[in-house]
Amino acid sequence: MRSARPILSVALAATVLSACAGNTGARPELPPASYVANRELPGEEYVIGPLDQLNIFVWRNQELSAKVQVRPDGRITTPLVSDMPAVGKTPAMLAADMKKALAQYIKEPIVSVIVENFSGTYSQQVRIVGATEKPASIPYRANMTLLDAMIAVGGLNQYAAGNKARLVRYDRATGKQKEFSLQISNLLKKGDSRANVRLEPGDVIIIPESMF
Repeated sequence: MRSARPILSVALAATVLSACAGNTGARPELPPASYVANRELPGEEYVIGPLDQLNIFVWRNQELSAKVQVRPDGRITTPLVSDMPAVGKTPAMLAADMKKALAQYIKEPIVSVIVENFSGTYSQQVRIVGATEKPASIPYRANMTLLDAMIAVGGLNQYAAGNKARLVRYDRATGKQKEFSLQISNLLKKGDSRANVRLEPGDVIIIPESMF
């Protein structure tokens, strides 16, 4: 019987190594984010998207000022300026383009652009799909976390496998998509702060349904 123990040990070690090797394809997890931020940090400069509401103000030329909505084709029309591309620009960039266009009609125009109601481009939205109460695309805001996003869509539905959810993120450095594991059930049902992660513009959260 003594000779069987080394064989059993070798077999057990092989089983453990095999299990470890099988987990090499597992998705990585993101570092946790606190429920309450220690301080608010500025986000990336806002990029105008379709259906955003803009306030175009031309100093000392009230008749040229206007409140407009960006059309689905990404353009706006104001007095003297028609079909100005707006999507993909920051407010400062659009103001500069408006100033250049209006300079044909008035001397040294001073233009400001204020975003009053925003939707953002797809690259600045967070999309939540799958087994949630109301799948949606929500505008990203600075310091947004997974908890914020789940509150916005009403949480998980009764069929959700929240701990099998994944986050898809575009890596600008490599130009490729990366996937990360999420523990949404632990976050919402157990209050596990380690499961709350910080989101980035363009993130896609995919929540599968349970098989049972």
